[in-house]
Amino acid sequence: MARVSQEHLDARRRQILDGATLCFALNGFHATSMQDVLKSVNLSAGAVYRYFSGKEELIGAIVNEVLDDIRGVFESAGAESPPPPPDVLVGRVLSKILGMRPGLTHEGVSVFPRLMVQVWTETLRNDELSRVMREGYDGVRAAWVKIVEGFQAAGMMRADIPADDVARIMIATAQGFAAQQALFGEVRVPVKTLQNGLKALMSMGEATTQS
Repeated sequence: MARVSQEHLDARRRQILDGATLCFALNGFHATSMQDVLKSVNLSAGAVYRYFSGKEELIGAIVNEVLDDIRGVFESAGAESPPPPPDVLVGRVLSKILGMRPGLTHEGVSVFPRLMVQVWTETLRNDELSRVMREGYDGVRAAWVKIVEGFQAAGMMRADIPADDVARIMIATAQGFAAQQALFGEVRVPVKTLQNGLKALMSMGEATTQS
């Protein structure tokens, strides 16, 4: 029997994960059966169970992957030096998040925002996944605290507000905009909308004149 290459094994595992991810994003983790996944990936039960022992292991793999992807985007943004203004930075992060997994679409629209909400829900019932998310969030927050401290040192932002407070709100803004797209179907609202809103909030207290 010919030996199956690692590349083939990895591609098959990716096929299963992507097919299951689409099912879970559209229907939820627990409303989706393994039969739904098998139909989506067009593979036999034996082929799928070679890689995953069951739905719980499949869910765990997807949740960990999504959390790692999002954490990577936030942390890489936090490493930029000098950091761009908050509206540019948050908008850039959100664009990258919404652009993840371009192949995972339904009726031409990315399902990634829906998947994010499903993942957050799953971490509420699974202690291990909750721990993973907490660790990831702590790492992201630490990186963004440094960004805020850079803003404050450069005179771009008030220095009397704790940097951790500002970092939490910047992260929450990106998360919340993605959640709106998933929950309210506003998937075609441009990221520029978020950036404009942040710009307006940041301008409060500035003297402006209208011609």
